[in-house]
Amino acid sequence: MSRFSIGVMVDSFRLSLEEGIAKAKEVGATGIQIYATSGEMAPENLSPARRREILDLIRSHGLVVSALCGDLGGHGFAIAEDNPERIKRSRMIMDLAKDLDTKVVTTHIGVIPEDSNHPRYKILQEACEELGEYGDELGAYFAIETGPETADVLKNFLDSLRSRGVRVNYDPANFVMVTGDDPVKGVYTLKDYIVHTHAKDGIMKQKSDPERIYTFFAEGGIEDLRLEDYFLETPLGEGHVDFPNWLKALEDIGYKGFLTIEREVGDNPEADIREAVRFLKGLI
Repeated sequence: MSRFSIGVMVDSFRLSLEEGIAKAKEVGATGIQIYATSGEMAPENLSPARRREILDLIRSHGLVVSALCGDLGGHGFAIAEDNPERIKRSRMIMDLAKDLDTKVVTTHIGVIPEDSNHPRYKILQEACEELGEYGDELGAYFAIETGPETADVLKNFLDSLRSRGVRVNYDPANFVMVTGDDPVKGVYTLKDYIVHTHAKDGIMKQKSDPERIYTFFAEGGIEDLRLEDYFLETPLGEGHVDFPNWLKALEDIGYKGFLTIEREVGDNPEADIREAVRFLKGLI
C-alpha cells in the first residue's frame, strides 16, 4: 500500500496559510488541500504574482497541493437561479487549481435524488455538465464529495454525464455517519471516478434522513436539530471506518493518490492530525 501519499487539509490546523503549510510538513504530510472560496485564498483575491508566491512557498517545504476545496456552501448547485454565479466562481477556482499545480477541486454539489425524474436531478446534471466540460478543457477534475447519497446513487448520476471532468472526492466517514452505506464496498462501486480521498472517521449514533441533515448544513442550522444526536466525527481509528479494508479496496482499484486528513472538530486538531498521520503510516 506504499503507493498512497498522505495529505492534510491545511485549514484543519486553524492557523494562517503560511503556518499551516509549515505545520503540514512538520507532521509528516507530503501534500495539502486548501479551501479556496473566501478570504485570502479566494481566486479573486489572488494576483498572478501571489499565486506564484504561494506555490513557491508550498514547494519550498517539499509539499504539493493535493486538491483545492471549492465548496461554496448552501445547497450546492441544487437551485437553478443561483447556478450561473456559482458555476462562474467554480470555474475561477478550477483556474486557480491549475495555477497551484493541482488537477482536483472538491465540493458538495447538493443532495442527488434517487429518482432521476426528480426536478433537482436535471438541475444538478446541467451544472455538472458545464463544470465537467470546463474540467475537460483544463485537464482538471471537479470532484463531488461523497456524503448525502449512497455510492450507487452517485455512480448512476456520474454515469449519466457526458463529460469526464466530474469525478469523486471519496470521504468514507460521510458514508458511515450519514447514509450508513458501506465505505469499503463503495470504493468498488465508484472505482472509475475516485481522484482524491479524505481520510476521516466517525460513527453513526442513530439513522437519519440524509436530506434533512444536509439541508440543516445548507441553511445554517435554522431547524431545531442536534447533529450530535445523529453522528460524531472521531479521530482516525476510533470510529467505524474499516481503514485496513478501505485502503485495500483503494489499492485493488489502482488508486494512487492522496489520503488527505480532514479534521473538522475537536479541541486539539494538530494532535489529532499528528496521530492520524502516524495511524495511516502504520497501515501503508
